[in-house]
Amino acid sequence: MELSNIEPQIIWKNFSRLNAVPRPSKKEEKVIAFIKEFGENLGLETTVDETGNVIIKKPATPGMENRKSVVLQSHLDMVCQKNNDVNFDFETEGIKMEVDGDWVKAKGTTLGADNGLGVATIMSILESTDIPHPDLEALFTIDEETGMTGALGLKPGQLTGQILLNLDTEEDDEIDIGCAGGIDVTISQDYNTEVAKGQIIRIEVKGLQGGHSGMDIHKGFGNANVILGRILYKALDKENIQLISIDGGGLRNAIPREAVAVVSVRNAQEFIEEVTNGLKKEIIEEFATVEPNLHINIESSTTSEKALSEEDSRKIILTLKSLHNGVYRMSPDVKDLVESSNNVARVELKEGDLKILNLSRSSVESSKDSVAEQLKSVAELAGMKTVFSGSYPGWKPKPGSEIVKLMENIYAEKFGEKPHVVACHAGLECGIIGANYPEMEMVSFGPTIRGAHSPDEKANIPSAQKFWSFTKDILANIPLQ
Repeated sequence: MELSNIEPQIIWKNFSRLNAVPRPSKKEEKVIAFIKEFGENLGLETTVDETGNVIIKKPATPGMENRKSVVLQSHLDMVCQKNNDVNFDFETEGIKMEVDGDWVKAKGTTLGADNGLGVATIMSILESTDIPHPDLEALFTIDEETGMTGALGLKPGQLTGQILLNLDTEEDDEIDIGCAGGIDVTISQDYNTEVAKGQIIRIEVKGLQGGHSGMDIHKGFGNANVILGRILYKALDKENIQLISIDGGGLRNAIPREAVAVVSVRNAQEFIEEVTNGLKKEIIEEFATVEPNLHINIESSTTSEKALSEEDSRKIILTLKSLHNGVYRMSPDVKDLVESSNNVARVELKEGDLKILNLSRSSVESSKDSVAEQLKSVAELAGMKTVFSGSYPGWKPKPGSEIVKLMENIYAEKFGEKPHVVACHAGLECGIIGANYPEMEMVSFGPTIRGAHSPDEKANIPSAQKFWSFTKDILANIPLQ
């Protein structure tokens, strides 16, 4: 089946148009121009603020002028991840999509349904001529995935809407009313190098499924950096390991799927056999249920690059082993909600230059600070530097708001069951926007998406139909002023 034949055709048409435009985070120039031209071609008031956010205004349809005004909001950028065997350039190529049963997927890359389906939905409403709605402001933000700088750069007074509908939730039976804040914790240090004293081996961890570092953090998925750290720690038994290089993980908000280390040990064959027959087997058995495709390869190498000293290597390995990864605390107030967590997202050691990037999340500011401070404490014990950056606030739930009650009632009437009113352990822009617009009522919802932030990302077709119908009914029933 071609995407053009899927219902609702208007959504998939606009999603296809959007996915033809490269839109990596922090490199959104092409998609900003695309959305700006889209609004102008419709004859709608269209502006681009100094940050790069695009705002398109559409007047209310006849009879809806006395309703509360609505902001429809989604982000333009996408997470760019691909399988290692896929040759693809996210900065120049459009996403290649295919239909697989009830799902739309990409060919070896992220799909961009997060948050492209939200963008496509807003585009469809803006160009519609038969959908009742109040005064609308379409807010397309940039750089949500790598810092939320678009939302952070949105100034007070740019919006006049009274209700904000964020279309960036990934379960179609959920109405999201709260989210976690986050902070980047970057650990770094420069080390002198020397001639490697031993034999060179290469250790590779691959085949993990990865996933969203917030929404999937509680599922027990393997983190390639953490698994690599466990293997390196094994070598400390002999206290003769020298690190040459590490390349693990990628994006701050994705659970690492792959990691590689090149090291020097005095007896390569003995170490390979010991890990292969012992720790490797234990790790694979430990993750067999959730990571059936996990592979750990350990082999001799011939590289002659310089290495770190045994003492410095030991400090780095002990740090990797000590950094908290995964759930830090469950919420005592909201059932089954992760309150705070950390993702050891990226580890890079190259020519003596070490960087370890963590993304710590929490719905409680004090708990977020506690996670970050623990990471800093571990790093400083090892003589490393720590920088906090990119901090953004969480979004405090307001379950009794008028828009939440309206959406609950519409959902129950349309679909014959109650929706799940939830808070999520992910970073939504609502918390940041709400800081400048505290009186604005906010809700997040969306179609079902699986595997966001990984090449396994896919969007459910029946769910998109359900989401489109739900969205139209919400707009038609927005409360009076």
